[in-house]
Amino acid sequence: MPHKAPAFWQSPSLFAVLLLPLSGVFALLSGLRRLLFRLGVLRAVRLPVPVLVVGNIAVGGSGKTPVVEWLIGCLRAAGFTPGIVSRGYGGRVTGVAVVPPDGDPEIFGDEPVLLARLVACPVAVGADRPAAARALLDAHPGCDVIVSDDGLQHYRLARDVEVAVVDENTLGNRWLLPAGPLREGLARLCAVDAVLAHGELSPAMARQLGGCPVFAMRLEGATFVALRRGGERCGADAFRGRRVHAVAGIGRPERFFAQLERMGLDVIPHPFPDHHHFTASDLDFAPGEPKILTSKDAVKCTAFAPADTWEFPVTAHIAAGAAEHILEKLRHGRQTA
Repeated sequence: MPHKAPAFWQSPSLFAVLLLPLSGVFALLSGLRRLLFRLGVLRAVRLPVPVLVVGNIAVGGSGKTPVVEWLIGCLRAAGFTPGIVSRGYGGRVTGVAVVPPDGDPEIFGDEPVLLARLVACPVAVGADRPAAARALLDAHPGCDVIVSDDGLQHYRLARDVEVAVVDENTLGNRWLLPAGPLREGLARLCAVDAVLAHGELSPAMARQLGGCPVFAMRLEGATFVALRRGGERCGADAFRGRRVHAVAGIGRPERFFAQLERMGLDVIPHPFPDHHHFTASDLDFAPGEPKILTSKDAVKCTAFAPADTWEFPVTAHIAAGAAEHILEKLRHGRQTA
């Protein structure tokens, strides 16, 4: 996955047009692979517990991690004991591993470690999602449902429910890799069980998804948590009249910066590549001025962050009916699988 989206992905530019033949090859190969799994020529691994996959069709961040956190809460409220499997992108695990409660994000990846801390449920990582899920179930046999984080295109793991998170701003020119940012075409969204639309959809996009089960979602936060002051908390008022430095190594850092600006903060943006491996030198600037990080970045910076460094956690707020729809699909999918 590229750390920064190429500029030519945003519009049907000449360079993107020149890459369209390669996109055609990509579409042919990825479509053939999916067909072979559907026909049973390539065998998908069916786990002894139901599997709920969360993913997207585009390269880049769309808000999947807060959605996984929300789903874990919904599953627990419905009486399930969930576990999570993840690729562990950005970590150093070469096989599969279960993330310990005090897991190091440099080893296991930032998102898996963050999820393990947020939801306090078992998390396993590995490029081989079925093997990671088996390791999780071996270590935690009480788990009765698996949530696969960012596994929509990992067809070797059989799934009972698919949830796609869509941020229209990440879809760019709507072309497949490498001419555009899409891993799969827009039509794929009408094959999933639920589409969670992060942000307002354009009229054209809303029409295209007219026959799909679409639920609106937004990410919200109101409280800042100090990284080095024993969990001290404050609201946006604490930063009024001061410059704040917003540091983000996520798929769409501009969304984070804009969110802070809407809260009335005077923001100096510091974007970094997605999954950036932060060091102390990355935060060694503007002494005495507060620095605000996303949760995904804060989990990597706690050990060396300056004293006036804050995390801004957000939670997913998803339209009424989404949880019931997904849970019904989960129960029905397991019955008919």
